Amino acid sequence: MNYWQNIYSHFDPVAFHLGSFAVHWYGMMYVLALLSALWFAKRMIKKDAMPITEKEIDSYFIWVEIGVILGARIGYILFYDPSSLYYITHPWQIFNPFDVEGNFVGIRGMSYHGAILGAFAATLLFGLRNKKVVYPILDLLALSVPVGYIFGRIGNFLNQELVGKATDVSWGIYVDGLLRHPSQLYEAFLEGVVIALVLFVYRKYKSFEGELIIGYGVLYGIMRFVAEIFREPDVQIGYLCCGQSMGQLMSIVMIVFFLSLYVPLKKLSLKYRS
Repeated sequence: MNYWQNIYSHFDPVAFHLGSFAVHWYGMMYVLALLSALWFAKRMIKKDAMPITEKEIDSYFIWVEIGVILGARIGYILFYDPSSLYYITHPWQIFNPFDVEGNFVGIRGMSYHGAILGAFAATLLFGLRNKKVVYPILDLLALSVPVGYIFGRIGNFLNQELVGKATDVSWGIYVDGLLRHPSQLYEAFLEGVVIALVLFVYRKYKSFEGELIIGYGVLYGIMRFVAEIFREPDVQIGYLCCGQSMGQLMSIVMIVFFLSLYVPLKKLSLKYRS
């Protein structure tokens, strides 16, 4: 276990360089997450004979990716960034990848809860724009997202970020000399693998189109809440109400939000079917 525990001392988060531009493993995992989610969505269309064409999915993919990026970045600024007021008054700086000295530093700070809301909003807008019933698309989104999510959290692990709490477990990872839970991998398993498998099996038993997105929202909230127990809270925020982290509080809100959608979404979906 010694090599595993000290893996960060043997691993470079930069995969390679293109001139002066560093390509990180995290960025490569992000691209892989998007491509794997798209691949799985197209596979499910054929497997379950969904009323969606591959051409429509390619178009939808662009919409949802824009929604994810906007939602994730704006969500981070509103919920996690201590400079929220600055960005609100200087919105053009939200996606500025350069620091005050003109150095390229990339865009840092994304909220997954914000990404989910962005994807949800993008789906609704896509349906309105293309006059497409979105219930099957929402289910497809629920099935595909956790597949891509696995690679996203592995990317966090390789980028040595979002570290876990200090521990003495044998599979812990040394981060700056302190043994910590590999919480990013816990999240990849709980919020990715487990949810993907549960929804994949349950899809055959759903009672209405759109039910899977409700299941995803609730399951993600639960799994994220559990995973946060082993993860260090955001350093700029710490613990908030009742000793809970921002991620846990947002997960509770997410569970309540999606549960509140169950009855109205079911009525709308069944009305459409009839």
